[in-house]
Amino acid sequence: MRYDKLEADIRHLIAGASEDNLRIFGAETVARLVRDELPLNFAAEDELDEDAWAALAIARENVLTTSATELRTQLARIDEGILTDGDMDPELLTIVSALEHWTTYLETDQRGELYELAIRSIEQVDFQVSADLNDFLAKPQMAAEYERIKRLLTA
Repeated sequence: MRYDKLEADIRHLIAGASEDNLRIFGAETVARLVRDELPLNFAAEDELDEDAWAALAIARENVLTTSATELRTQLARIDEGILTDGDMDPELLTIVSALEHWTTYLETDQRGELYELAIRSIEQVDFQVSADLNDFLAKPQMAAEYERIKRLLTA
């Protein structure tokens, strides 16, 4: 499957999913993307100040149990503590982006935020296995991630 077809399929799945399936998909996906056991690149340590790292730890630990208001507070602390001027470590960027999309979804119920979470999840797998854009699901890890997304959105 080409990457553009994969994107279109994910958009279609999200558009047709029930509210319950969306919530379950979003929660499972954001938890997967921000889990604490994910090792961050050593270089990323210099990308946030101490308070931003503390806020990131709080957000990661409580992503599924805290309110959108509290997540937004932690995201503001993270944003204020970014030390880089330009490119951020891809793994750190994925975590911060996932937190932002989940928080915005909780605030607005916009399905597009869950599409973005799905794409971050696909990108995370791609970062690990380097999928071919012309046959994106050829690698077993990528096919498994697509099936996970499909299963959660159509259950």
